[in-house]
Amino acid sequence: MCFSKEIIPKELWDNTMKATYKREWTHQAIKKIDADFNRSSDTHLIKLDLPSCHGIDLYFKDETTHPTGSLKHRLARSLFLYGLCNGWISQDTTIIESSSGSTAISEAYFARLLGLKFIAVVPRTTAREKLAQIEFYGGECHLVDPKDIYDESERLAAELNGHYMDQFTFAERATDWRGNNNIAQSIFDQMALEPHPDPEWVVASAGTGGTSATIGRFIRYEKSCCSDTKLCIVDPENSVFYDYYNTGDKQITSSIGSRIEGIGRPRVEPSFIPSVVDRMIQIPDAASIAAVHLLEELLGRKCGASTGTNLCGAFHLMSEMKGRGEKGSIVTLICDSGERYLDTYYNDNWLKEKGLNTAPHLAKLRQFLVSGTFDI
Repeated sequence: MCFSKEIIPKELWDNTMKATYKREWTHQAIKKIDADFNRSSDTHLIKLDLPSCHGIDLYFKDETTHPTGSLKHRLARSLFLYGLCNGWISQDTTIIESSSGSTAISEAYFARLLGLKFIAVVPRTTAREKLAQIEFYGGECHLVDPKDIYDESERLAAELNGHYMDQFTFAERATDWRGNNNIAQSIFDQMALEPHPDPEWVVASAGTGGTSATIGRFIRYEKSCCSDTKLCIVDPENSVFYDYYNTGDKQITSSIGSRIEGIGRPRVEPSFIPSVVDRMIQIPDAASIAAVHLLEELLGRKCGASTGTNLCGAFHLMSEMKGRGEKGSIVTLICDSGERYLDTYYNDNWLKEKGLNTAPHLAKLRQFLVSGTFDI
């Protein structure tokens, strides 16, 4: 039955029209995000041949080819769709996010796509190149002490009547872990024609915990392609995830922030799900940085230090497999480009200032290329 405006109270009519307009704006916003996704090809899977580990194949899922240059592009897309479909984001909503940089860059991109104001609450230590990219996409950078990013994001959201995206809480639930071209499904689809299509290990690192939750759930759910695959999460110094995984104590905190931007947290984040992780390895920061310098020689490109953390874990597992006489494959991630870290991880003065001596670790990594043995 249809009613004309004349027989419906004005307040009810106005509210109905507002709701209808908001719903239509939401539909158009989702359509813009889907169209952007449709214009983007999938990220590449790169094979790195290492003669010292014959029969053990290493692959990199190269997430730098996303429009915003990092793994966090997938998360930002999912968080926007989650916020839109929950009715938390509308035409005039200011978006606020706490981030070490990469998620904020990707969210600034999507906020600009939808014509929304975006504010990134980031640690003062965030790489200058990341801040510039946030601003390039029209975002504002609100610099605070690392420990204050959560409270300040909540404060700004309340003050501006905005929406705090809160990647650390919603990362594990915003992404459809059953499929929908999530990173896990993409990896296994691309591995299908390889000599060892079901990897022995997928190696990743945790910032929010969203990626590890997605991969860990998928390999339990999708038995047709990855029934024997295990998930190893590597963790940097000063992060609580490794200790939480081993103790189960959710109250663990660290007063020192991670030096490997994008991964490692000073508190246990809600999106980190230890029950889907098969193994964790702690990686020294100097080893992570040494690894990306070695990887530059192997791939001809600079990568962020979190990729080095992943590489150290992958080498360690390959060494173990070789010692047991096993063959198979390992997949890990290139998280973001090293061009974002020219002033830090690729700057000798910065490394010296932070007391990071990469030389011993680089020597061990080079030895792995010869012998196939590597011990963290």
